Amino acid sequence: MRTFVIIPAFNEARAIGQVIGDIPDALVDEVVVVNNASTDATEANARAAGATVLREDRQGYGWACLRGIAYAEAHGAELIVFLDGDYSDHPEELTQLVAPILTDQADFVMGSRMRGAREPGAMLPQALIGNRLACALMRWIWGVQYTDLGPFRAIRADALQRLQMEDKTFGWTIEMQIKAAEAGLRITEVPVSYRRRVGVSKITGTVSGTVRASAKILWTIFAYALRRGRSVPQQAPTPRRSASEPVAA
Repeated sequence: MRTFVIIPAFNEARAIGQVIGDIPDALVDEVVVVNNASTDATEANARAAGATVLREDRQGYGWACLRGIAYAEAHGAELIVFLDGDYSDHPEELTQLVAPILTDQADFVMGSRMRGAREPGAMLPQALIGNRLACALMRWIWGVQYTDLGPFRAIRADALQRLQMEDKTFGWTIEMQIKAAEAGLRITEVPVSYRRRVGVSKITGTVSGTVRASAKILWTIFAYALRRGRSVPQQAPTPRRSASEPVAA
């Protein structure tokens, strides 16, 4: 499948070269870094590492992702991988991430940091608490058993088109997960590793960032729940565990 990796990046000059360098070349047709109004050398370093660089001056994670998607779709993408530019994820694990799609076992694959190996301190307490709350709400409202809101994820391009993504900021990741459940996509989680990021997080690294992101995530959940017109569905798809993953009691 023609595979594109989209990396939204805001001031990730220190890390972006390492991220691009660790992506498995054999599986990826093009790496696309979306420079989201950076004021450092993110763009120059991404180009030097061999990535295609796009500019999206409207600041927001969703804006950057939408810009990358438009480019990927225009260039024949069949599989799209989303990856952060801070080197907290392990890009070499892309092989495991896309495997369920390449073998036609899934349409949408979430990389779960909760099921994988996390370096101590890689996820701050507020991120862990917010993650658990959001996943619990999605399980209660949509019946889908996600364990993470992680940014490392892969999806078939035709399935992504069906989702009609709209969010421009912090609600992007959870919007995709909610819409994937509502669309009946085949959803799978695979464990991924996670380490301390390079630099300080723009979201959980500050009080204001944490508050704004948390508010937007909760607002997105309840907005889509209200739009459904009912609280609990009769059935919804459940992420399948990977073959190597232990089943929780």
